[in-house]
Amino acid sequence: MTYIMSLLLFGLVLGMVAVASNPSPYFAALGLVVVAGLGCVVLVGHGGPFLSLVLFLIYLGGMLVVFAYSAALAAEPHPESFGSSPVLSSMMVYLGAVVGLGCVFWGGWYEASWVPGDELSNFYVLRGDIGGVALIYSSGGGMLVIGAWVLLLTLFVVLELTRGLSRGAIRAV
Repeated sequence: MTYIMSLLLFGLVLGMVAVASNPSPYFAALGLVVVAGLGCVVLVGHGGPFLSLVLFLIYLGGMLVVFAYSAALAAEPHPESFGSSPVLSSMMVYLGAVVGLGCVFWGGWYEASWVPGDELSNFYVLRGDIGGVALIYSSGGGMLVIGAWVLLLTLFVVLELTRGLSRGAIRAV
């Protein structure tokens, strides 16, 4: 299990580096989908299958909307890909920073932290993430409204950032 989790977390870090280093919205959206999928698989490995399913569906729905708007507004004839030299150089800088920080914080990691929370307790009928579902709908309603508002604000920020000076698809004809 430790090797699988290590492989998944390594892919998660590589996906985040791909998102951070790519200026094109097409390839960055692909990297975000990979990061979302690997993050949800890591959550499943730690004992949260329902939470990971909900996060994956919500995140992919939001990403579909943001990707559609940003792709429509930032239509580039020749987008930068992962093989171009500016993207490769920024990926190497980010990977060097991740490796450097990993070397600094290496002493605090132990294999006991890979054990899911459900394996540390007695035998229960329900899994640990089922109790969180009731809390989302009872006392977490305000946080859901705040989260929806933040997602709407993020959509407008992404649209404004990708618009640039050319106005994209909604310019005056």
